[in-house]
Amino acid sequence: MKKLLPAPLLSCALFVLWLLLNRSASPVSLVGAAVLALGVPLLTRGLRPLPVRIRRPGTIVRLGLRVMWDTTVSNLAVLRFILFPHLRRHPADFVHIPLQLRDPNGLAVLAMIVCITPGTVWAELSLDRSMLLLHVLEVDDAQAIARHVQQHYERPLMEIFE
Repeated sequence: MKKLLPAPLLSCALFVLWLLLNRSASPVSLVGAAVLALGVPLLTRGLRPLPVRIRRPGTIVRLGLRVMWDTTVSNLAVLRFILFPHLRRHPADFVHIPLQLRDPNGLAVLAMIVCITPGTVWAELSLDRSMLLLHVLEVDDAQAIARHVQQHYERPLMEIFE
């Protein structure tokens, strides 16, 4: 069954979406939806990430609260830049962050966290996944930023995914 339906939720979503887009439940639409629902997951099987094994669900809550806090603080800092550009304290810069996290799912979550936090942008990940290049809107102490990412994001993600 897993060979025919490698991603049952994706298949179900594609089936329903096809019918909604066609605004019809005619036999032709049903066959088209079935072909799409069965074919796309089979053709894209190699593109899906590895299965996720979450080890510490409580860490997810703490990480989520930390991300909400950091996002709020960053929003206020960016608002200060917009409203009072002459109060800029430090220039923007690139920060190199050594990483121990190797799980692809954990790295994907780290990328999302960094990208939703205003004032930071994931610039590059080294080929061996050992170094993250992060662009930060205001850099006073690059080492402090690296420690913050490692302690507050990378370490919990390692607990969750590795």
